[in-house]
Amino acid sequence: MAGDQEEQQNIRNITENRNIILVGMMATGKSTVGAMLAEELGYELVDLDAVITESEGRSIADIFAAGGEEAFRKIESAVLKRMLQGERRIISTGGGAVLAPGNAEVMLEQGLVVALTATEEAIIARVSGDENRPLLAGNAAERVRAIMEQRREAYRFAHCTVDTTELNVAEVSQYILMHYRA
Repeated sequence: MAGDQEEQQNIRNITENRNIILVGMMATGKSTVGAMLAEELGYELVDLDAVITESEGRSIADIFAAGGEEAFRKIESAVLKRMLQGERRIISTGGGAVLAPGNAEVMLEQGLVVALTATEEAIIARVSGDENRPLLAGNAAERVRAIMEQRREAYRFAHCTVDTTELNVAEVSQYILMHYRA
């Protein structure tokens, strides 16, 4: 009997200490929701793009300009794997972090993966005027549509999905916490 209780506590500790990894298109709320989850759980917030710019000593736009998307994705994959080694972290990934081979598998192994989605119209409205997104250079609406089409299946591996179009940050966070604590 005491062994059963100890085993249940060990399972609960593993579950309670695992990471939450947020994936999804740009402007679906990963950073904002991640901050609220980190505060709610007392976990470390890891904004993958911020860690990349800090470790590289240059902006994402500069990384893209110097080496293109392929170079950026290699850096992103290495930083993601390093950040997933810890626990009790909320990891907010860049929208394309799921594109590199092996990233989805390592995310699934290291925590609860939550895909945040939104309608095309909502994403376009949220990114309009944002000049800090290298993938949106040119016609932002056209680029958003193209990226959404390219990544249509890319986020389906996640443990759960939340459409953030009509929800506020607290509602999205509560939905995620319900899955996390289940």
